[in-house]
Amino acid sequence: MIHNPRILVLGASGRLGAILQRHWCDTEIHPIWQFRAAPVAPPPSGEYLVFDPLEGPPAQTPVDIVLGLAGIVQGKGALSRNTDLALATVRCAHALGARNVMLSSSAAVYGVSEHPHCEDVPASPLSAYGRAKIEMEIQALALAQRYGIEATALRIGNVAGADALLGQSGSSRILDRFDSGQGPVRSYIGPNGLSTVLQALTREAWSGATLPRHLNIALKGGVGMEDLCQAAGLDVTWQRAPETAVEKVVLDVTRLAGLVPVPEACATAVVADWRADRDKQ
Repeated sequence: MIHNPRILVLGASGRLGAILQRHWCDTEIHPIWQFRAAPVAPPPSGEYLVFDPLEGPPAQTPVDIVLGLAGIVQGKGALSRNTDLALATVRCAHALGARNVMLSSSAAVYGVSEHPHCEDVPASPLSAYGRAKIEMEIQALALAQRYGIEATALRIGNVAGADALLGQSGSSRILDRFDSGQGPVRSYIGPNGLSTVLQALTREAWSGATLPRHLNIALKGGVGMEDLCQAAGLDVTWQRAPETAVEKVVLDVTRLAGLVPVPEACATAVVADWRADRDKQ
């Protein structure tokens, strides 16, 4: 009997995991959510397991795909733990018989460019976080290759509501103004948009498609943070951009668009997606 793909989601209690829990309902996949401690309420779909990936996977829990969302951000712990968690994700996939593993990486792996960042361009991260994510990718993809598992590093742009702009409270934001007279421009995707893309990618992998080793995840084109603030009704206070600030970080999603539908980025649509997700919380 053909079954819906069983997707083990490591890091279900994090921001991205919580988003997927809210949106992966009544879908043609069977999510298995991983928590380190029992959740207050069970997830609305699928099933859940309580274990620490660093201590090994649970016995006799066959899965088809493992999605690794667990990670450490700047200021929240040792960044080297990102590699530890990614290697644990690959080992879980191997132990549980998964055919694919997807690892949450970041647009922070890229440096400065006037053009959208393509996956084939050598990464040149500017931050310690970006460097940690590159190291994570290198080691985890190599381990997956040794195990014979298809693996993809998902270089995810800003996710509305899980980002530093829309994901904080208050009615005003401070933005950098660059010599161009403009504020920061970033690649964005909304919560429902991210959930839809990841679900579509898992279906592609489940159907036998070979996913790229590196894949940018975002909407097409960049979004001005000033435009997002305006769409969200947030006041903006400007400050001169420091020399270390980067004006544009935009991802080339041509490769992603060859696999799943990718809409054009629009500030009002991103904010609407964020607000709809917020209403689900």
